[in-house]
Amino acid sequence: MSNANQAIQVKENDVLAAQTTERMRDRRIVVPRADIYETKEGLTLVLDVPGADEKSVDITLEKNVLTINAYPAAMKFEKHSLAYSEYGESDYQRSFALSDEIDRGRIEAAVKNGVLTLHLAKVAEVKPQKISIKGG
Repeated sequence: MSNANQAIQVKENDVLAAQTTERMRDRRIVVPRADIYETKEGLTLVLDVPGADEKSVDITLEKNVLTINAYPAAMKFEKHSLAYSEYGESDYQRSFALSDEIDRGRIEAAVKNGVLTLHLAKVAEVKPQKISIKGG
């Protein structure tokens, strides 16, 4: 198992959890595809969330689970009416289980042109230290 797999695990029950939760929006939920890249410093997650921007993406970290939700606005064209559609509007949801190798305070996210990029820094190695003993 690679180091990246140990640091982050994809939660496979995203779709099941979304189906058992009461939804306030009448839109389907899509699990966006993701690429995960590992460096010495950390991991980079890249997810496709077409139509989403920084205002419509919500990222939470709770109990070692990083959850990403994106709610893109419906596309509207002025002076046009929809004659036919094969593309259905949808929200995006994906969760990842993080290990203790990820520094919770150093997670950064950016979205540009419908691509969400998250940088997850690894925790610094803990160096051994000498503990002084005081006389009684």
